[in-house]
Amino acid sequence: MLAPVVSSSFENDLERIEILAATPVTSAALLERNLNYIYEQAAEARFADYDVASIAKAAPSLMYRLFDLRVGLREKLAHYEMLGLMTQEAVQGFRNVFRVLRYVSDMLGEIASGHPNPGDSGYLLRGFTGNENNTLINYAFYHGPTPVSFQSGDVVLVRGRAHNSAAIARIGDVDSQFSHIGIVYIDDVGDHWMVESLIEDGAIINPLAKALDHNIVRAVLYRNRDPELAARAAKMIYDYVASSRVRGGKRILYDFSMRADDTRNLFCSKLVRLAFNQASAGQFIMPTYPTSIVRKNRDFLDRVGVATEMTFAPADIDMESSFDLVAEWQDYRETANVRLQDFTMDKLFEWMDRYNYRFEETSAIKLVSLLGRFSSYLSDSAKQTLSSVFPRVPSNMPRKTVAVVAMLHKTAEPIYHELQRLNEQIVMETGVPMHGLDIFAALEAIRERDGDRIGYLVRRGA
Repeated sequence: MLAPVVSSSFENDLERIEILAATPVTSAALLERNLNYIYEQAAEARFADYDVASIAKAAPSLMYRLFDLRVGLREKLAHYEMLGLMTQEAVQGFRNVFRVLRYVSDMLGEIASGHPNPGDSGYLLRGFTGNENNTLINYAFYHGPTPVSFQSGDVVLVRGRAHNSAAIARIGDVDSQFSHIGIVYIDDVGDHWMVESLIEDGAIINPLAKALDHNIVRAVLYRNRDPELAARAAKMIYDYVASSRVRGGKRILYDFSMRADDTRNLFCSKLVRLAFNQASAGQFIMPTYPTSIVRKNRDFLDRVGVATEMTFAPADIDMESSFDLVAEWQDYRETANVRLQDFTMDKLFEWMDRYNYRFEETSAIKLVSLLGRFSSYLSDSAKQTLSSVFPRVPSNMPRKTVAVVAMLHKTAEPIYHELQRLNEQIVMETGVPMHGLDIFAALEAIRERDGDRIGYLVRRGA
């Protein structure tokens, strides 16, 4: 997938990209050009142009080469920052390269594992487990074939399976592959915890194992290069959140505004930002490269409650040069599905902007959103019991937000299933998953077929 159709050798094409990525640059223009070239070669070419059987056999080593390529590029971020080469175009170039090479690696994993169906093994894998090359480890942190070890202050970036996860990942100007982030705290007796902020619970402390069992498809472990700062950050945010969860404590609710400055409520990446900000006495503030949330059609953002044009999105940690990428994990039984979700959400947001589609409530959606508001005032145990009947939503989630989240899910779901069936057919015929360009073409065909009403999206002014 890394070269035009005139080439038949995946490894030769990959080697050309590796050489280009390792070539020193002295200007922002050259850096931008190299990154754009790498992205275009990966994004526009197709696995079907290679010998699939040979690729499947070599997949484990190829996946590590792609991973090492991304690690090597990340390690140069600080150097490029020092040289003043990190223009807006270069930052976008890095983000594009990281994203597309992850997709290429995912597809290699799918081909190598025979395109397993979701849940083939009968259970969900925990993050950083599995024996199908699920976990890729940075050589600098490799200590033999042992489980990934965590340190207090580590940051874990994850992606869930739900359409809402895809929406969070794609809501800004960055086509991210991640929807959530949390910080690891290891207490005095060695117990591992994840301090995080969840939509349904607000700021909360969960056993790390539980957090990594939470219906995720990919996870990345980042480690700050200052272990003392990281440990302080973890301890301070753990104590802060723990004090809010005791009887009589004031709960820290999820912040739908996505504003990074007001810390009364916290969304997931703002919790991580607050931890390092407090631990450094205000000297370490993330993100270095924030995500922009500017859309022509702000109807969806207004209903969700977004009240800012710049934010700290979970995936912005990918561009923090003071963090090392320690290990990356993905469940190849599900990576094709989240890729389809990602591209579906790309198009839904694009259609809202380009063609002025807006969500239109029905009486059924109004009922669902009202029931959701009712359920938000119940106890946590009651919410869990009634979760199959009522949407499990926090008390500070407005009815209009409940409604638009429900409409987003019900609009995306049938499109996603249609793409799933198409992808399964392509895999049966060719042995490789659908190419991104073909996914986008299929989505545009769905829009043209469905016209002015796509699920709960209705085109205004048509």
